[in-house]
Amino acid sequence: MTAHPRDADALPGLVRRIIEALGEDPERDGLKRTPERVARSLEYLVSGYDQDVASVVNGALFEEVVDEMVLVRDVEFYSLCEHHMLPFYGRVHVAYLPDRHVVGLSKIPRIVEVFARRLQVQERMTVQIAEAIQEVVRPRGVAVVSDAWHLCMMMRGVAKQASRTTASCMLGAFRDDPRTRSEFLSLLQAGPPV
Repeated sequence: MTAHPRDADALPGLVRRIIEALGEDPERDGLKRTPERVARSLEYLVSGYDQDVASVVNGALFEEVVDEMVLVRDVEFYSLCEHHMLPFYGRVHVAYLPDRHVVGLSKIPRIVEVFARRLQVQERMTVQIAEAIQEVVRPRGVAVVSDAWHLCMMMRGVAKQASRTTASCMLGAFRDDPRTRSEFLSLLQAGPPV
């Protein structure tokens, strides 16, 4: 996906126009600095466009003789729905089967952030995370499951506050071997050990 060049300087003026179009006075006390605050907030919320996975991983691949599943669960994420620009948020669970290399554990949440901090849909984000880990780590397989609450469903439209969406992507051994996929899914269902 190729992003268009951003014009951060234009954002406050655009936000001001939105406030006016909504019938509000951008000069009233509570709104005077809102255009600048919203612009800074949006810049942060889409900062994933400025990152790439290779620089985030930054060579943190380590040669290890490990042939069992590595699972990083409950990675919190916050993103913006590209259809309504309302937040969706939740947790991502990532597993991979090493093939001579493991990645530094802190890199998994950083990879999640690269793709969450964009205008996004949950399904694509889940696939992008899996494909990025597959490309950089080169494991025998990758599995990613995301669970999210979408404010575009909770605050508007059908207004179903309790609904949650799950998306998954299975690559390599997780797609091809039902036992590997089943082990991953049973670990997710079991929850963390006490």
